[in-house]
Amino acid sequence: MQGEKEKRLELFNGKNLDGWVAEGAKDYKDQDGKLRPVWTVRDGFLRCAGKGYGFLRFDKREFADFVLHVEYRMAPKCNSGIGVRTVPYDPSRDESTRPSFYSYEIQLLDDAGKKPNKHSSGSLYRYVAPKVNAVKPAPEWNVVEVECVGPRIKVTINDQEVIDVDQTSIAEIRNKPLKGYVCLQNHHGIIDFRNVRIRENPKEINRGGR
Repeated sequence: MQGEKEKRLELFNGKNLDGWVAEGAKDYKDQDGKLRPVWTVRDGFLRCAGKGYGFLRFDKREFADFVLHVEYRMAPKCNSGIGVRTVPYDPSRDESTRPSFYSYEIQLLDDAGKKPNKHSSGSLYRYVAPKVNAVKPAPEWNVVEVECVGPRIKVTINDQEVIDVDQTSIAEIRNKPLKGYVCLQNHHGIIDFRNVRIRENPKEINRGGR
């Protein structure tokens, strides 16, 4: 990693879904029976209607070592997530292509104040529980950073480190991929995203800081 120049990329331009592709549920019927897209851009925010199940994946390229920055606010009782180092989601091969099975999903829930576990906000869903539950309750904005450098994964929520793990130290996740796409989850409830950006080739904290 040393000697490689850090690269910063805004994944969401605040205007449209350029660079992104919806997978799984793409449309839903509103109360009037009109077909509406699940993913839209509204008031400069990336909005998920939370209908059906699927993902919005940044399709332009895969990423290996990076810090992904995401800000979100959700409706009460919303369920969402952030996928990293994943593959395109194919509903016909559901479990084998979901981030939470293939690679990692960082869980996002409206669960402020609850005891952390392997399914709570900030977890590597089903694999690693966060140290603390650092989320603010809906509809407040939360800030998430996911740092992946080789097998080491760190998750920070609202400036609190909640995950710091080397996947090679846990048998269940030892062989997870070290490169792939990033995506946002459509599961249940309205959620807005903003300032979705990525910094590639970051130095590890224990090798000179960020």
